[in-house]
Amino acid sequence: MKKPTIILFDLDGTLIDSTDAIVSTFYHSFEKMNFDFKGNEEDIKALIGYPLDIMYEQLGVSKTYAFDFVDVYKARYRLISKAQTLLLDQAVESLQYATSFARLSVVTTKTGAYTIPLLEHMNIKNYFEHITGREHVQNPKPHPEPILRTLDLMNANSNSSNIWMIGDTKLDLIAASCANISSVGVLCGYGKEEELKQHTPFIANNALEAVKLIEKQIFS
Repeated sequence: MKKPTIILFDLDGTLIDSTDAIVSTFYHSFEKMNFDFKGNEEDIKALIGYPLDIMYEQLGVSKTYAFDFVDVYKARYRLISKAQTLLLDQAVESLQYATSFARLSVVTTKTGAYTIPLLEHMNIKNYFEHITGREHVQNPKPHPEPILRTLDLMNANSNSSNIWMIGDTKLDLIAASCANISSVGVLCGYGKEEELKQHTPFIANNALEAVKLIEKQIFS
């Protein structure tokens, strides 16, 4: 019998810290494309969670050339992501705890083709039934499509009260709301607490606390 609860996890800022990989690769792409970036590291961090082309546009790159920058980004990120990405504190514990009462999948704006080797490298891929990445959907978060696609693959009904999304930005929480599922915002990533509280009543410090909060809501 399948477990009745489903928990969908975001990655960056929720389970993993790839800040160094992301920021350094943006600077690499700016240099390669001879782009005079006027911002700073914090400007890049503030956009993590959005699709890469949107990030580049927000950082001043013309929409016409955004995907050229994305290509340069992906070529380098593929090479350095494993070395420059870390699991967040208690990330593994959160998955171990969650799998005791829930089915798990990943919903990320990262490219799935690069995400799978990264999760294998970190020895956490086997916790997840499915991984929905940027290339699997037409509309990324905050659109509900990535969540709905994942639930469809899991043969789950989004009207169930036992489906949750854990994420660190408003994009995760808005997507969850639009998909008619519950969510927990975590403070270990890139979103600000005040912003997260606008989109969910449930806030936790990290993924492990979030999983325990979900368990309490379901079984109390």
